[in-house]
Amino acid sequence: MDENTKKRLDQQFAFIREIDREKFIGRQTYLSDGRRKENDAEHAWHMAIMTMLLSEYANEPIDVLHTIGMLLIHDLVEIDAGDTYAYDEEGKKTQADREKKAADRIYGLLPEEQGKMLYDLWLEFEAQKTPEAKFARVMDNLQPMMLNAATDGKAWVEHGVHLAQIMKRNEHTAEYSEILMEYAREMFIQPNLDNGHIIEDEKK
Repeated sequence: MDENTKKRLDQQFAFIREIDREKFIGRQTYLSDGRRKENDAEHAWHMAIMTMLLSEYANEPIDVLHTIGMLLIHDLVEIDAGDTYAYDEEGKKTQADREKKAADRIYGLLPEEQGKMLYDLWLEFEAQKTPEAKFARVMDNLQPMMLNAATDGKAWVEHGVHLAQIMKRNEHTAEYSEILMEYAREMFIQPNLDNGHIIEDEKK
């Protein structure tokens, strides 16, 4: 094996070893049996398969493999930055800076052109401009919503989540997938409003 190949493989395996740490990054969403919370790697795997199955409901055609790639790598920055809970307004103030530093370091472990490819995928997800990034966001919102519903709103109850917070987080979901947002409203949100697991603010 020549030195250039060995160096390239060293970089690639350094990255591959590093991303194993994603399995230790805990999220606030419980697994469907409610016994423990999921980790980032489980979240990414789940969304990747969801994209394979649900892409037909995107409002505009998407490149499924490109979207899956985006979902598999976009939370790797949380290895350094940690998971910022969807409704943690204080944490969100520093999230962008923490994640940018993490992206520079983690994607920088790879050979330059591969690091740039993944960094660009991460930027694409964050920018929410392409059909693929938009659908990836739908998956990122829908997957925890589904698990919350499967656990009788366990994490929603623990965090005292309001309907207004959920709707704010999903303000663009219908623009990207009208059918999936309609399904989520009917199957995930409304039942948890009806049983009081989501707080519905008084109408003024």
